[in-house]
Amino acid sequence: MAIDELGDIICSSGFVVGEATAPTVPFLLELVGAPDVPCKAELMDLLESICQAEQWHSAAAASGWKNTSFQEQPAWEVAARAAVRAGRPIIEGLASSVRPEEAEAARSLLRTMDEAAPFPEL
Repeated sequence: MAIDELGDIICSSGFVVGEATAPTVPFLLELVGAPDVPCKAELMDLLESICQAEQWHSAAAASGWKNTSFQEQPAWEVAARAAVRAGRPIIEGLASSVRPEEAEAARSLLRTMDEAAPFPEL
């Protein structure tokens, strides 16, 4: 199955990510960079959500970093955000797309990448 066909399946099936991890991000970036994927704006919105995710860090901070169940979970947010940032060249290329919805989504994702505050030290 071609990457474009996978993009069609994901976009048409209402694909929802609960806890996106770093290994999924390169696949999403590949879809965003592939020609003829019909829902690039939606995929970039998903990547933006992944880049903004900080639920585990927020929970860990609220617990005063003393809850040992939070020791591993924040690492997925750090790795996922780094994976999204690694796709910056792809997103920059789409920021000048002739499709306004793609260009707008790409510019929004780039702003999020630039403005996302670093995670606190664990």
